[in-house]
Amino acid sequence: FSSSESASNLKALFDFVRTSVTPAGSESWKGPVLLVDDLSVLLSLGATPVAVLDFIHYCRVTVCSQLKGNIVVLVHSNEDSEDEENELVVNSLCHHSDLILWVEGLATGFCKDVHGQIKIIRRASLELTAEQDLVQIYQYKIQDKNVTFFARGLSAAVL
Repeated sequence: FSSSESASNLKALFDFVRTSVTPAGSESWKGPVLLVDDLSVLLSLGATPVAVLDFIHYCRVTVCSQLKGNIVVLVHSNEDSEDEENELVVNSLCHHSDLILWVEGLATGFCKDVHGQIKIIRRASLELTAEQDLVQIYQYKIQDKNVTFFARGLSAAVL
């Protein structure tokens, strides 16, 4: 971490995360998962994009490399956004992720039977190779207690 105040605050947060996910004594966890509900909040609290990306990097080393677990991170993005810092973090996270779930509204606007679509991108490799990423796109409808997913154009309203 760099020496700025936001970086030192994120170092304290990282120390808390590391202590929380590291098994104590004889405990052993198989594949711990760290969930970060909204990384964009750190930017809105004054952390720099570099400090946020450093925080995630250190979390990745601890959780993924050392403990053989996974990290799930939620970030908000908008193609029309003028928040360059947030878009820098989003782009970097996408570049370093094995699996990306991109949830968005319908390009055509509101529909009562289809609320949006989810694009699932499985990265073929994090290295620069000729392999193509696997992309699957589903549409969804949110109901009272569950979510229904279906292939594009195959909602019950269409059929």
